[in-house]
Amino acid sequence: MTIDPGLFQLTPVVREALENGLPVVALESTIITHGMPAPANLQTAQQAEQAIRDGGATPATIAVLDGKIRIGLHGRELERLADETSPARKCSLRDLPLMPGSKHNGGTTVAATLHLARMVGISVFATGGIGGVHRGAQSTLDISADLAALSNNALVVVCAGPKAILDLGLTLEYLETLGVPVLGYRTGHLPAFWYRESNYLLDQRVDSAEAAALILKNQRALGLQSGILLCNPIPAEHALPPEQVEKAIESAMTASIEARIAGKALTPFLLEHVMTATGGDSLVANQALMRSNARLAAEIAVQLCQVRASDG
Repeated sequence: MTIDPGLFQLTPVVREALENGLPVVALESTIITHGMPAPANLQTAQQAEQAIRDGGATPATIAVLDGKIRIGLHGRELERLADETSPARKCSLRDLPLMPGSKHNGGTTVAATLHLARMVGISVFATGGIGGVHRGAQSTLDISADLAALSNNALVVVCAGPKAILDLGLTLEYLETLGVPVLGYRTGHLPAFWYRESNYLLDQRVDSAEAAALILKNQRALGLQSGILLCNPIPAEHALPPEQVEKAIESAMTASIEARIAGKALTPFLLEHVMTATGGDSLVANQALMRSNARLAAEIAVQLCQVRASDG
C-alpha cells in the first residue's frame, strides 16, 4: 500500500527500521491522552518506549499531531500529548478521516492504531488492555471498535486482556465470532487487566515469544486477515485482588449511569473512578502491566524478524 506523505509522517528512526526489516513495536496514544492522569501518562509512555528499546526493537508511538498522522514521536511530542492544558481528541477509526488538515491533536485508540500500524508495515503492537463488549451491552449495544479492528489487521497485539470494566465473557464470544485467536501467554485463563486470571478458560496458550511469532507467520501464510490477541497477565507483584477490582467497578458503573456517561467518554470515566476507588492502586497496576506488555512485544518483534530471516 502506498503511504500518502501528505497524511503520514514517520520519524527517521522508525522509517529506517521498517525499510531495513528491523523489529518495530507500535504503541497507542490514548493511554497518554485519555487513559491516565499527568504525570503518570507521560511517565508510562516513556517507560514503555524504553522497555521496547531495551528489548532490541524500535518503539513507534502512533498519534495525530497538528492534523498529521504520526508514526513515532520525539520526546517533546510525547510531552505535548500528555499536556492536560491542551487536551487532544480521542481518535478511533471513525475519527481518522476527520483529523488530517484539522490542525488538531489526537490520541489514537487500539482500533485506530492497529489500522495505521498495518498500513506502514508494523506487525507487533503493545497496549495495556483492549476495549470490548461493555457490561449491559445487551441494551446499550456498546461494543468497542477495537474488536472489529482486531478482525481486520493481522498483527500480534500484546495486552493484559480486555479491560476488567468490560463483560469478559461476551468479549471472548465476540472475538470468537470474528475469528480472532485469543492466546494466553504462559496461562490457560483469560487475564483481566488488573488481576491475573479470570474464570474464563482460553483454548490455547503460548510459552515463548518465538511461538507467538510463528503463529503470526502461519496466520499470514494461510491468508487470514485477523490479528492475534496475546494476553499477558499483569506481573504478580502488581496484580490487584479481584474482589477489590469488582467492588470498584460496580461503584464506577453506578456512577456512570447516574451521570449519564456513554460512548467514547465511558471508558475514561470508569478508569478514573476505579483509580479513585482503589486509592491509586489501579494506576500503579496499569503502569506495571504496560511495561510488561512492551517488553514482551519487543521480544516477539525480534523473533518475528529472525523467523523472516530464516525463511530467506
